[in-house]
Parts: sequence; structure tokens; C-alpha cells
Amino acid sequence: MSPLSAGLIDVHTHVVPEDFPAYIGRHVTAPWPSMAPAQACHRHVMVSGKVYRTVSHQCWNCGVRLSDMDRLSIERQVLSPMPELLSYWLEPEDGAALCRYLNEQIASMVAETPTRFSGLGAVPLQDLGRAIETLGHAVHRLKLSGVEIGTHVNGRPIGDPQFRPFFEAAAEWGASVFVHPLRPTGMDRLVGPPALEQVLAFPGEMGLAGASLITSGLVLALPNLRIALSHGGGSLALLLPRLQHAWQAIPALRDALAGEPRVAARQLYVDNLVYDSTTIALLRQVFGSERVMVGSDYPFAIQEPDPAGRLLALGLSPQEQADMVSVNARRWLGLTP
Repeated sequence: MSPLSAGLIDVHTHVVPEDFPAYIGRHVTAPWPSMAPAQACHRHVMVSGKVYRTVSHQCWNCGVRLSDMDRLSIERQVLSPMPELLSYWLEPEDGAALCRYLNEQIASMVAETPTRFSGLGAVPLQDLGRAIETLGHAVHRLKLSGVEIGTHVNGRPIGDPQFRPFFEAAAEWGASVFVHPLRPTGMDRLVGPPALEQVLAFPGEMGLAGASLITSGLVLALPNLRIALSHGGGSLALLLPRLQHAWQAIPALRDALAGEPRVAARQLYVDNLVYDSTTIALLRQVFGSERVMVGSDYPFAIQEPDPAGRLLALGLSPQEQADMVSVNARRWLGLTP
């Protein structure tokens, strides 16, 4: 392991359980996930009788993950659910049951090797009361670091005031929040294969979600909230100069926002999953060098293949390297007092 990558924390990795419990709820047609056999070391994630994605044992086998982490010079992974499993479209009681199961599975993986894994759970944001209850169980009983949430809940952006009590609870309880694109907008504008969803639609979806956290006043109102945007915050770094200019030029917009957009943006964390050194430099400039963390999207096809090598290519100072390797991630996770 190189001096640069010693202690490297990857904040963006995903988990799919090896299996799901049978559905025992009241809704016969509920899109409850299940697993079906596939080729060797793989299983199909089934939703409503159709294959959503075929995943490998990297998603649930701690031994396999640890071997990959050693090969990639990763000391710690932050585990979060495959985003589709957040399942905001389930009925609230079903969503709460699935989130509880996911959280228990991730907590079990963390307990198996606590020096190498941290865990983020899921909450049923389609029901605010259940979401806050599930968050409390995740961080207080299961000792997870926080939760992953989607960019919207059935079309309602996460910056909507409706969700403010959830974020207030997360801030009060010191829970990390990781925002990931989910069923992005703009799919009708893409020309090409379905895989372009992750490539081209995720950045726009992520940028709009991040902007909603700023324009709603949420991040300025909750300075203790530790919230991170995946995929480099998507298009947000390019939207911010426009938002800042409009805030200065349009009185009605300035009156509607609690403060400067560029100041609010620096309360957000972002991962560096943008596949390009120049773009990572922009993230450090916009959000601050103390807010950018390493993320790989392990173990999916779009993952960054060499997180440590990507860091080496940046030409950072020793302190800047240390920040991106682990200091920023430890602060976001609450591992640093």
C-alpha cells in the first residue's frame, strides 16, 4: 500500500443482500424485491417478476470485498444499499420493513469487520414519521453511520420543506446522509441504450437535487448536517455560478434565499466520482478541498477502477492528499471528534 493511499476511505460503494425475505405484507402486487439464481457467483435482482439487475457476490460477500479492497489499496469502504432498493414506491409499512431488513444486513457486514467497513442504511422517506423512526433505529440501535437517500421521493425533491424534520433529526443525531440519484429525470431525452441513464441522466438529477438543498435554505439552516452528494454532485458545480449570479442580480431570488448559494454549497460534501482530474480540481475549487472525498461506485460496471491511482494523478500537496484520502471522509462519517 502506497503512502498516499494508506488509510484510503471509499465513501461510495453498494450492497445487495444475498437474498430477501418473502413478502408477507397486505398488498398482493407490491414490487417487493427478490433474488433468483444466475451464472456462477451471480444472482438476479427481481422486481415485479422482472430482472432489474444481475449482481455478483461482491455485493454481499465480505471476504470477496476485502480481497478487492486490498488489491485496490482501500482501507475502509462505506456500504450503502443499491439505490433502487430504497423503494419509495412501496406502501409505507412495506417500505419500513424492507429498510429495516437492509439496515440489519448492512450492520451485520460492518460487525463482521468493523475496522474495514462503515455502514449507511435506508429509510422509508415516503412516510416521514416512519423514516425518522427508522433513522433512529439505524444509528442508535444498529450503530450505522447514517443513511443513503435518493434525489427525490416519488417526484418530490429532497429539498422540499416536507422533509425538513428528517434532516433536523439527522443533524441532531449526528447521522451522515449520502444522496444518490434514483430514477432520474430526463430519460425521455436520451438517445441510445438504457445504460446511458447512469452516464448522462445521473448528473442532471444530482445537480437539481443538490440545488434544492440550497434554494430551500436547508443547508444554511442546519449547519451541523453532514450531507454528501454522490457522483461529484452531478451538474451542481456548473449550476452554482448561474445561481450565484441570479442571487446577486434578481432581488426576488435574493429575498427568497437565506444566503449566498456559493457559501451554502461549501457546507455540502461530494465524492470525486467524475473520472477526470480536471473535474476533480473544479470540485475542490467549488466545494472546498476539505469537502471532497473518494468514491468508486464499487462493485458496479461504472465504478472507478483505480481510486488510489486517480488520487496520485492529482498532484496534491501532502495535506491535500491526506484530506482526500481519509480526513474529509472521517469528518463526514463522524469518526473524527
